[in-house]
Amino acid sequence: MNVADAMTPRDSLVTSVVPGSRTDVLDRLQDDEFSSIPIVNDETGAFRGLVSREQLIANPDEDQLAMLVEDVPTVGPDAELEAVARRFRDGDQRRLPIVEGDELLGLVTITDIVHAIANSEVAADATADQLMQTGVNAVHQATPLTVAERELAFADEPYGVVLDEAGSPTGMLTEVDVLDVARIVEGEESTGDSIADDDDDWKWEAIKAIGSRYLPTRNVQIPAEPVEMFMTDSLITVGQSKSATDTAQLLITEDIEQVPVVSGDTLVGILRDTDLLEALA
Repeated sequence: MNVADAMTPRDSLVTSVVPGSRTDVLDRLQDDEFSSIPIVNDETGAFRGLVSREQLIANPDEDQLAMLVEDVPTVGPDAELEAVARRFRDGDQRRLPIVEGDELLGLVTITDIVHAIANSEVAADATADQLMQTGVNAVHQATPLTVAERELAFADEPYGVVLDEAGSPTGMLTEVDVLDVARIVEGEESTGDSIADDDDDWKWEAIKAIGSRYLPTRNVQIPAEPVEMFMTDSLITVGQSKSATDTAQLLITEDIEQVPVVSGDTLVGILRDTDLLEALA
């Protein structure tokens, strides 16, 4: 299967052009809740790169869109999906522009590949115990959320399996859970004005999209109540024999990026969307 068969095509993408200004992408990022937008040349249509929410936040005084464009790796439409899966697995990217010559044809993401696995469009002959990570990031249910956020950040993980007093899994804490209850606090150590005049609500949504690993550089207030007040307590798990296809279907249906693997009531590992890519190797 080629990436062209799995990608989101150009006519379904929201794009912007250079020359242009940050305002040109600001509304699109806000209204459509994207984390980045492909940029093309207004005259030639040539692909120039991506502008991300992180770039806008990191450069609040830069108005020229061309200065905010990030040069990113690309892949051609005939590339095998398995090869792209390896690039995602071995790197820190979650999306790749599909470019032929200098023409943007589409975008492929980890979620696109998970969809392909879930729909049996690619062979993924593996089970959860073969794909899972045995090292699991965990946090105690009574831990203050302020501390738990730091634990996620220092572990460089977007999740923490929540354990009760007996050490049994009782819920899941993700960056989304933390950021949903956090608030921006303006003060003497403020890092600058809002990205777009008085658009403070969007600035917070932008930080939410980036994740808690960006929080230490911002003035953000997190509640100090225990994790159990904010975690997702309806913990979804899979057994060790769960197939990659069935697990992919579960991730898509539940809109999650990782799921704990259990043997009976015992936590034995974690299976992330990136781990599913191993099934294509």
